[in-house]
Amino acid sequence: MHQFKDLNSAQLEAVEYTEGPQIIVAGAGSGKTKVLTYKIAYLLKKNFSPESILALTFTNKAANEMKERIKELIGKKADNLWMGTFHSIFAKILRTEAKHINYKSNFSIYDTIDSLSLVSNIMTDLNIDIDKFTPNSIRHRISFLKNYMITPEEYRKNQVKSFLDEKISDVFFEYQKRLVEFNAMDFDDLLLKPIELFNDKKSIHQKYKSRFEYLLVDEFQDTNKAQYELLKLLVSKNGLISVVGDDAQSIYSWRGANIGNMQDFRKDFPKFKLFKLEQNYRSTKMILKAADSVIKNNSEQVPKTLWTENEEGEPVMLLKCADEKDEASQIAKYIKQEASKKKISFKDFAILYRTNAQSRAMEDIFRKEKIPYTIIGGLEFYKRKEVKDVVAYLRVISNQNDEESLLRIMNFPQRGIGSTTIVRMIAFARKHNITLFQTMGRVFEVIDIKERIQKNVKQFKTLLDKYISLKDQLSVGELTRAMVDDLALIRMFKEEATQESLQRMENINQLLASLNEFSEVNSDAKLEQFLEEVSLIADVDNYKEDKNCVTLLTVHSAKGLEWPVVFVSGCEEEVFPIANKFLSDASVSEERRLFYVALTRAQKKAYITHARSRYRFGEVAYQSRSRFIDELDPATYKELNGGFNRKANRKTKKEMYYEYFEKVGYESFDNDGATLKIGSRVMHDKFGLGKVIDVTGAGDMTKATVHFEGNNVKQLMLKFAKLKVL
Repeated sequence: MHQFKDLNSAQLEAVEYTEGPQIIVAGAGSGKTKVLTYKIAYLLKKNFSPESILALTFTNKAANEMKERIKELIGKKADNLWMGTFHSIFAKILRTEAKHINYKSNFSIYDTIDSLSLVSNIMTDLNIDIDKFTPNSIRHRISFLKNYMITPEEYRKNQVKSFLDEKISDVFFEYQKRLVEFNAMDFDDLLLKPIELFNDKKSIHQKYKSRFEYLLVDEFQDTNKAQYELLKLLVSKNGLISVVGDDAQSIYSWRGANIGNMQDFRKDFPKFKLFKLEQNYRSTKMILKAADSVIKNNSEQVPKTLWTENEEGEPVMLLKCADEKDEASQIAKYIKQEASKKKISFKDFAILYRTNAQSRAMEDIFRKEKIPYTIIGGLEFYKRKEVKDVVAYLRVISNQNDEESLLRIMNFPQRGIGSTTIVRMIAFARKHNITLFQTMGRVFEVIDIKERIQKNVKQFKTLLDKYISLKDQLSVGELTRAMVDDLALIRMFKEEATQESLQRMENINQLLASLNEFSEVNSDAKLEQFLEEVSLIADVDNYKEDKNCVTLLTVHSAKGLEWPVVFVSGCEEEVFPIANKFLSDASVSEERRLFYVALTRAQKKAYITHARSRYRFGEVAYQSRSRFIDELDPATYKELNGGFNRKANRKTKKEMYYEYFEKVGYESFDNDGATLKIGSRVMHDKFGLGKVIDVTGAGDMTKATVHFEGNNVKQLMLKFAKLKVL
């Protein structure tokens, strides 16, 4: 097939193999998206029907791009493919089969903010008010349990050991119960409910298992337990499944991703065939060599050697900075330098950081230096209060059982319905076993609510009823525009006339514009379809590569993207790798993979920056450079001094010490000719065997934090500790 001539031999082999289960280990920049795209095109050429192919990705952006590329290869047939994220595909199946799991097809999808609000309301109702026991920590815990497919019943039976566990169990039970009552699901449910459905309803399971003849999965290393379970349930008896992934880029364990799925696949599909894509098309030889020198410190990996025919390229630039402001100034300086020297645009630069908070100093400097920039992440558009408020109205119009959304808008804009009234209405709803929406229609029966407030509730219900009746007569854009006018939101923010209110007004106008666009593109689309899209959209889905500005984003958001010049910022201990000094080996390995992902986003040139001090958690913290810098092959980088010798904005005695330490080198401890460093195994006369997890200071002031056997962590002054390096 002439179309496949631009594939290399390893890619072509992976594309044309259709005999059984297949693992494609695709190194960074090796063209995995291209292979997936061509493989689908190849299957269609081999007379697989588009409806029988299920392709699962991790972002809508990846799914849409692949669909467009397949269209170019094989035409309109591509429209009938089942292609999208795990969450969007299984939401589609659940809408079709909702009645079998005690749901209506117009169910709401709760994001993390909605889930948090629900947990908070439940804790209030159950009188749970315990220090350090926040709604957010409980929401996290519930999500973690659901990621591992643990039900409230199983949790109560097997894991409740303490008073706190008991309280979590109470909230978890009530949380799942209310989701059903509100006809709502959270993100985790979108994966768990199909498993429940397939296990309970054999005929439905069979329907989808026989529908999908071929399964393809992108970023397989990032799948969690539930996602892998769904794949096993759907794979055809011929075992036609192709998973593409790279264990060196597994970076999502915090959201339940299980790198063990790559190993389990081999056990569950013993007839699998392994394909490796090792030719890199993205980066220079130097960048690859640098990235490889770090990642090889992770022991458990699928062995592969990335190589490239690209140019040798420049060494990675290592930039020492005084503090975060200096770091931002230096980055701005080098961006301007590179742009004028190489005649490249602002859109060719990206700055990656470990956490969103690090962007602030950069934004300040970029505004000052008039460097255009865009941020991916931070507070996403659909999570802004005023946008969520309007969307909550649409949710209630779609699904009157959605109590969380109704509570959100009950008194927005203010209509004199206070919290006491709401509490009384909820109590009435619970007593009569009806919804809060139905209670509004019976508000005159609720005791102790003043007549004036009853009228306000009645008016509000009449307004909602009006738009419920118009829902299927108007497009989503028209419906929302009429409702926003009715609520006088634009006027309200305009009259407030503060900078914040005008920004809110602008956001609502932007929402109305995107709704109009949605209605034009999807002329037959129902309100539910728009709400689903909004619920499942990620900030990266809206990223436009052609916009001429520098991109600022976290390393997690940068996965799958690339730029000619990349700055990996904040490479210090406790920042990257993140926070905890007592990181387990597994956590350090994941942070190392994250660093590898960051470095391999660069095509032509990479900078790594680290600061001597950084403002963190409300105080100045003095930083030692990241262990990942020390793992770089010295032949692959060049040190630039940056502003390191510049007088920092904050000069303290501690800082003067730090300057001295830097000259001496903080790993200067020498015991019988052995250098003590992070990872060193040591023996102490009193504490026994241990592993060094942190080293700070220099000379007589050197301290080591050591994790001894029996989970005993000690910080020792080396001058007196008498440690033996093993």
